[in-house]
Amino acid sequence: MRFFYRYARKQRLLIGAGVLSVTLEALCDLLQPTIMAKIIDVGVAARQMDYIIRLGGLMLFITAVGAIAASARNVISSRVSQRFGMELRFDLYKKIQSFSFRNLDTLDRASLVTRLTNDVNQVQLLVNGMMRISLKAPLLCLGSLIMATYLNPQLALVLVAVVPLIAIIIVLNMKIGLPFFVKVQTALDKVNGVMREYLAGVRVVKAFNRFDYETVKFNAANEMLQIHSTAAMRVMSAFSPGISLTVNSGIVVVLWLGGLWVSQGRLQVGHIIAFINYMTQILFSLMIIFMVFNMLVRARASAGRILEVFRQENPVTWEESAKIPDGQKGRVDFENVCLAYDGTGGERILKNINLTCLPGETVGIIGSTGSGKSSLVNLIPRFYEATSGVIKVGGVEVSRLQPQILRKKIAVVPQKTVLFTGTVADNIRWGKEDATRTEVEAAARMAEAHAFILSLPAGYQTKLEQGGVNLSGGQKQRVAIARALVRKPDILILDDCTSAVDAVTEARIREALKKYASRLTCLLVTQRITSVINADKIVVLDKGEIVGCGNHEALMKDCGVYRAIFQSQLGREIE
Repeated sequence: MRFFYRYARKQRLLIGAGVLSVTLEALCDLLQPTIMAKIIDVGVAARQMDYIIRLGGLMLFITAVGAIAASARNVISSRVSQRFGMELRFDLYKKIQSFSFRNLDTLDRASLVTRLTNDVNQVQLLVNGMMRISLKAPLLCLGSLIMATYLNPQLALVLVAVVPLIAIIIVLNMKIGLPFFVKVQTALDKVNGVMREYLAGVRVVKAFNRFDYETVKFNAANEMLQIHSTAAMRVMSAFSPGISLTVNSGIVVVLWLGGLWVSQGRLQVGHIIAFINYMTQILFSLMIIFMVFNMLVRARASAGRILEVFRQENPVTWEESAKIPDGQKGRVDFENVCLAYDGTGGERILKNINLTCLPGETVGIIGSTGSGKSSLVNLIPRFYEATSGVIKVGGVEVSRLQPQILRKKIAVVPQKTVLFTGTVADNIRWGKEDATRTEVEAAARMAEAHAFILSLPAGYQTKLEQGGVNLSGGQKQRVAIARALVRKPDILILDDCTSAVDAVTEARIREALKKYASRLTCLLVTQRITSVINADKIVVLDKGEIVGCGNHEALMKDCGVYRAIFQSQLGREIE
C-alpha cells in the first residue's frame, strides 16, 4: 500500500484537519464517563443539585463540541476519499492508455474494467473508513485504557488480559481473510468478462438462438462469485463474535469484581459505571478496528491488482531528439524484420521481411488468412515491436521515434471498424480535431460517404449510437476511411477496410484514393485481388514470408501463390 502514500501527501492539509477533528471528537467522548462518575459519586451521593446541573451543562457543551468535530470529520473524510479515488482512477486510466498492444494482450479487458471501477472503489472505501472511524478508534481505545487505569489500576488488569487476545484475533483475521478476497475479485473479473462478451456478441447470440448457452455460462460465473463471496464472509464473520465475546467477558469480570469491592467499601459506584463505559468504548473501538481491518483485507486484494497494472512496463522506448526529416516523410523500409507476439523469439508470425515503400507509391499487400498481412502493417506505427530487424520511416528507425510523433504522420483504417458515440462529423474529426467543415466533406466525398451522410436525418450532425450501430457495415467502413483521409497523413494504411463495401463503391473509392495517394505512401492490405491489381507494387505474403513482390504482370509470371489467388478469385470468370 506504500504506493498510495503519494496521493495522501497531496492532501496532507485536509488530512491534518481531519486528524484534529477526530482527536477532538475522541477527547470529548473520553471525558464523558469521568464527568458522569463525578456526578454520581459527588452530586447524587451528597444531593448537591447545583453541582449536578453544573457538570450536566458541561457534559452538554462537550457533547456539542464533539458533534461539531464529528461533522467536520465526516465532511473532510468524504472530500479526501473522493479526491483520492478520482486521482487514482485517472492515473490508472492514463497508465492503461500508455500501454502497447503487447501489454494489453497480457491483461484481460474485463479485468481492467474491474480494476478501474470496483478495485478503485474498494481502496476509496478504505480511505474513507480510515479518515472517518479508524483514526478515532485507536485514540478512543488507548484513551479509554488510560482513563480506566487512572480510575482504578486494579480493575485495569482485566484489560491487560483482554486486549492481547483481541489483537491476536485481528491478526488472524487479516492473515486468513486475504486469499479469500483475492478469489472474490478474480471471480468478479469472470462475471464482467462473460457479460462483456455477451454484449459484444449479442447479435450473434440472437442469430444462433444461444440464449440458454449464454445463460448457463453466466450462471456458472455468477455462482462462482457467490461461492467465493460466501466463503470470504463466512470466514470473516467468525472473528467478530470472538471479539464481542472477549470484551463482554471482560465487562462481566469488571461487574463481578466491582460489585464485590463496592460491598467491601473499596470502590465507589460511579467509578464502576465509568469503568463499564470505558470498557464499552473499548469494545466499540475494537469492533471498529476489526471492521476497518476487514476493509483493509479487501482493499489489499484490490490494491495488489491495481499495482499489477501500474507495474506493467511499456516496452516501447524512444529518443526525444529523433525526428523524421522532411525529404522522405512517406518512405517505409523493412530490413530483415521478424515478429513473434510473445516477444521472445518463439513462433514467428513474420520472417525475414525486406521491403521498401516509397512516397507516392500504392503498395498492395495480399495473402491468405493468417499470412501476417495485418501484423506487418501494425509494426509501422509501433503497435507492436519487431522481435528482430529494423523498420524505418523517413530513413529513421521507428524504435528511435516517439510513438505520438510517429503516429501523427500515419493514418490507419483497421480491419474492425470502430466508431464512437457522437455525431458523424465528430467521428471524422477524430483524424484531425481542427478539421473544417470543408475538409470533413472533402474526406467524406473521397470515401464515398458524402451522399449517404446527407441522406441521414441530421446529415453530418446525425448522432451515432455506441459503436455506430445505426449505420450499416459498409457505411461504418466509409466513415472510418474518411476519418483517416481527413488527417492528410504521410503514410496511409488501409487494412482490409472495404470488405463490407459493394464492388462499384469500392472501385470509386480506389479511384479517389489513386489521386489522393499521389503525394503519400499508401499500404493497402486486402484479400481481394481486384483491390490491388492496379497497385504500383504488390507484396504477396505466405506463412509470414514475402513470396512475391512486383506489379500484377510480373507476379502472374513469377509467383505461384499470386497466380493461385488470381485463379481462385478471377480466373474462372475470365475464362
